[in-house]
Amino acid sequence: MKREKKKKVIGKYSTHKKDTGSSQVQIAILTERINELSKHLESHSKDDHSRKGLLALVGKRRKHLNYLRLHKKEDYDSLLKSLKLRK
Repeated sequence: MKREKKKKVIGKYSTHKKDTGSSQVQIAILTERINELSKHLESHSKDDHSRKGLLALVGKRRKHLNYLRLHKKEDYDSLLKSLKLRK
């Protein structure tokens, strides 16, 4: 992911000015990377190394989403809507 794109995502989902590590920001960054890898795998279907990386990213995002769902339900619901994730 390019720096400019990452800064844009951080700016959109951060809770305060210097927020780069909150669950919301991490989930948004992981979602962008997952979307990029998914597009890559559509045209390179036999790239098993990238597929393994994609599955690892999905697992990380799931753990962050579970944390957010348990501790900050309102933030979880709004984040799912804004990222257009199913659950």
